[in-house]
Amino acid sequence: MTCGDFDAPEIPDDLFECAILLKNNIIGLTTEGGSESEYKLARRKLMEDPASKRLLPEFVRFSNDAASVRSALSSVASGSGSWALRRGHVIDAFVPILTFLESGGGAADATITDGLDVYDAPAVQAFWAKALDRRTMDPDGAVTAASTLLEEVCKHIIEDSGGKWETKWNVPKLYAEAAKVLKLAPSQHQEEVFKTILGNCQSVVQSIGSLRNKGGDAHAGGRLRVPFKPRHAALTVNLAGSMALFLIETWQARIEEQRISGS
Repeated sequence: MTCGDFDAPEIPDDLFECAILLKNNIIGLTTEGGSESEYKLARRKLMEDPASKRLLPEFVRFSNDAASVRSALSSVASGSGSWALRRGHVIDAFVPILTFLESGGGAADATITDGLDVYDAPAVQAFWAKALDRRTMDPDGAVTAASTLLEEVCKHIIEDSGGKWETKWNVPKLYAEAAKVLKLAPSQHQEEVFKTILGNCQSVVQSIGSLRNKGGDAHAGGRLRVPFKPRHAALTVNLAGSMALFLIETWQARIEEQRISGS
């Protein structure tokens, strides 16, 4: 299939297969082959999925046609032997999204992404995107971003409630203050089942903060530094994302309750 083909190509429904198709098509485009219509349709399908969009190579996210892709890749290498270098660049750039989609993590990530996008806090969305992007290729950075995501959410909630936080507060302290605002502190409930669940939430946040100190890239770890594997990063990011979404949804529910009671 060439760029001159007018028949609309068939794009796989499966996002993993769609990403493979897009990668192979881009490799073709680097040598004046490939299909522009196929590129546009496959790119659009992946761009419409929030989690996939964040893991697409930057040159794909910002190139909406074949000419733009070729221009972006020409900066990677040109001249004799450049095709092999550009091909290698494309293959490496698609590793994060292919690894992610092959693991089947799209649905949960998309749910969290959609929930966080509703909250008017660009920094929150930025750290979530960074955590997703780094899970496979930079596990230490993903853990740090996951911890910072929780920091940002807690700080925003404290500020939105009219309170103030101190720069010396760590993640557990920030969470404790936000939990009080949201009435999520175990001490604020009488039922044992709720006290247990909320206590476990508190433990999850404390553990994520500890992981950041032990193995994340926010601090020098010395000889005792713990090297994280992608699976460790994936678990940490998923837990942080779930907790962040829970806090935001609880805050939004509190606002709605106040609106109804005041109307």
